[in-house]
Amino acid sequence: MDAQLYEHLHFRINGDCALLVDCGDGIDLFVNRKVVALAARIKKNPPTGVTAVVPAYRSLALLYDPLWTNPDLLEGQMATLASEPVEQALSETDLVSIPVCYGSEFGPDIDFVSSHTGLDINEIINLHTSRDYPVYMLGFTPGFCYLGGMDERLRTPRRKTPRVAISPGSVGIAEMQTGMYPVESPGGWQIIGKTPLRLFAPERENPFLYKAGDRIRFYPVTRDVFNHIQEKERA
Repeated sequence: MDAQLYEHLHFRINGDCALLVDCGDGIDLFVNRKVVALAARIKKNPPTGVTAVVPAYRSLALLYDPLWTNPDLLEGQMATLASEPVEQALSETDLVSIPVCYGSEFGPDIDFVSSHTGLDINEIINLHTSRDYPVYMLGFTPGFCYLGGMDERLRTPRRKTPRVAISPGSVGIAEMQTGMYPVESPGGWQIIGKTPLRLFAPERENPFLYKAGDRIRFYPVTRDVFNHIQEKERA
């Protein structure tokens, strides 16, 4: 089924202090932009009682204090906010450049991606760094970004057996998405490279380098450049 943007928002109650707001059906850039735009408006001027906003692919979750508001009030407020044009709330999104060292111990699955796709390693790197990727959502672990818009020629299935531990900074592919592991965690994506940047640093004012709605651009670096950036990050 093709993705579609709903003419009117759909609402679902999730427990006693959360309201799910569906903007559309399926994974689609325009649907996701609607989610990001609505989340940005809410964060800029949150309704009374709203404590957090969590955007996802096609929906967002409103966490609220039931002593101050309720789903009926929030539904009316969301309908008003959603009537504004999408473009008006997307001006604060950024393009974030991410250096990546591909292959070798940094990208242990790049040979599998090569055999599966029929592309040589240089072609994989060129395709992976040839476009900007919209950040659909953050989740799974702190700062794990689900990126859309990958070249169809790079489509590769997940690993049949997930790894128990993937090192921070690893860049992976799963089907038609690419993303990065900010912290060590289990994972089943095909790892093709690694960034020396600290993607998640809780001591920073903003712990993450990007947010939902931003765009990511990867660029290749040598091992020497990787080591140099990593030393600067540690310092």
